[in-house]
Amino acid sequence: MLRTITLGSCVSVQGLVVAQLADGKLVVRVDDKNFVGHPVNAAQVS
Repeated sequence: MLRTITLGSCVSVQGLVVAQLADGKLVVRVDDKNFVGHPVNAAQVS
């Protein structure tokens, strides 16, 4: 599944989910690199 995570306050990464950690962070893979960060919540339509 494709997901977006944030690294720090202003960098986002979108990639395939590799794992979900116990602290709520996601690991996503982009090409041959893995990134760990907080998942971005889906936008709500009003």
